[in-house]
Amino acid sequence: QVQLVDAGGGLVQPGGSLRLSCAASGSGFSIYTMGWYRQALGKQRELVAGITSGGRINYADSVKGRFTISRDNAKSTVALQMSSLKPEDTAIYYCNAHLRMPTGVVYDYWGQGTQVTVSS
Repeated sequence: QVQLVDAGGGLVQPGGSLRLSCAASGSGFSIYTMGWYRQALGKQRELVAGITSGGRINYADSVKGRFTISRDNAKSTVALQMSSLKPEDTAIYYCNAHLRMPTGVVYDYWGQGTQVTVSS
């Protein structure tokens, strides 16, 4: 059974840092794009950062220069290093991955979400 497990959230003061991690477990799949989304209370889920299997990266404008996404293809993991955090970064952060199964079908998988709260 394939699943994504994300972790690393918590409470941090403005200007602080946190590192989120996500691992894809299971077997028999190939991973295409991996990324992080977030959903703040009362708002729609939005893309924070994404990285392709070839290493191409894109960031939301609101996090450019503060967040860094990375992945380890051998370990099927993706991480998000967040620095200079602001109260408006407060949200539930979700790991996302596009996984290709042996059948050739590509599925969209999500982690369970991890809460990030930026507050003094």
